[in-house]
Amino acid sequence: MTVGVVIPCHRQERFLPRTVAALERSLAGREWRGVLVLTGADGEAPPALSDRWQVIVPPEASRRLLTPGAARMIGFDACGGDWVLFVDADVEVDAAWVEAALATAAREPGLGGLWGRLEEWFVDGVGERPGSRDMHKVGDHDRPTAYMTTPAWYRRAALLGVGGYDPRLSSEEDFELGLRFARGGLELRSLGLRAGRHWSAPRPNFAELGRRWRSGLCFGQGQVLRLYLGRPGFGTLLRRQSLYLATLGMWGLGIAALVAALIAGQWRALGGWMLLVLGVVAVMSARKRSARLGVLSILTWTLNGLGLLVGLARGGSGTPLPAAGAARC
Repeated sequence: MTVGVVIPCHRQERFLPRTVAALERSLAGREWRGVLVLTGADGEAPPALSDRWQVIVPPEASRRLLTPGAARMIGFDACGGDWVLFVDADVEVDAAWVEAALATAAREPGLGGLWGRLEEWFVDGVGERPGSRDMHKVGDHDRPTAYMTTPAWYRRAALLGVGGYDPRLSSEEDFELGLRFARGGLELRSLGLRAGRHWSAPRPNFAELGRRWRSGLCFGQGQVLRLYLGRPGFGTLLRRQSLYLATLGMWGLGIAALVAALIAGQWRALGGWMLLVLGVVAVMSARKRSARLGVLSILTWTLNGLGLLVGLARGGSGTPLPAAGAARC
C-alpha cells in the first residue's frame, strides 16, 4: 500500500519544521511521497525538506483566493498513493496513530477514511501549554463518524469517487465532504487514539475574530447552504448553523424593539431584549468560567452569522485549480 501526504500551508510556516519532522518519523520505512502547498501571500519559504517532498507554489494571482479545499486537491493530484494523509501545517501527528490507521486500512480496504482525537496546544511568549485534549469531541473509542478534519486519511479511490473537496467553499469543506461520503455509503471512522497535536497561539481571542473575517473562513457556512438549497443535506446543514441563525434572530429582535421604541415611545420591549442578551452572556460566562469568554462567545456567533449571510449572498468563490505546471520542486 502506497501513501501520499498533503500539507497545505497558509501563513503557518513557523510550525512546519515540527509538522514535517513528525511525518518523517511516523512514515519511516514506508513507501510514501509528500506535497507541500504554500498558499501564503508571499509564498513563504519552506523548511529544509528531504527528497520525499515536492513543493507547490500556486500562481500569485490565484493564491489569495485559494480555498482550503482547493489547496488540498492540488496536493492530492500531485502526491499519488493508495491512501492520502491530509495534515495542516500546524499539526504534529502521532506515530502510533499513523501505524494504527495504516494497519486498519490494510485490514479493511473498503473504508472511506480514518482520523482520530486531536489535542490542542498553545504557544506564546511564556512557553507551551495544553488546551483541550479533544478539540473535535471525537472520543477515545473507535466509532463511525459523520465527517473528518485534518489530520485525516482518505482512500484515494473513495475520495475521487465522491468528487474530492469542494474548492468553492471558504470553510465547512470537511463537513460537506462527509455528507457526500454518507450518500455514497462509505464509512469514515475515528480511531480511539490521539491522532496528533494542534499548535497555535492561545485561543479563543478577539484578534481571531478579525482573522476569520479577513480570511473568509466565516463565509463557508452560507456558501454551503447556497450550494445545497433544494438538495438533500440542506436540512442537516441548516441545523448545523442553527446557533448562528438564532444569534442573528436575537439581534433582529433587538433592531425591531429599537424601531418600535423610537416610533411608539414604548421602551419595555427594548428593555426585555437587553435582559435577554445579558442573560445569554451570563449563561456563557458561567459555562466558560470567564466574563471575557462569555462576551467572546456572543461575538463569535454574531460574526459567523454575518459571515453566513455574506456567503449565502455571494456563494462560493469558484476559484479554478492552478495547473500542475505551477509546481516548484
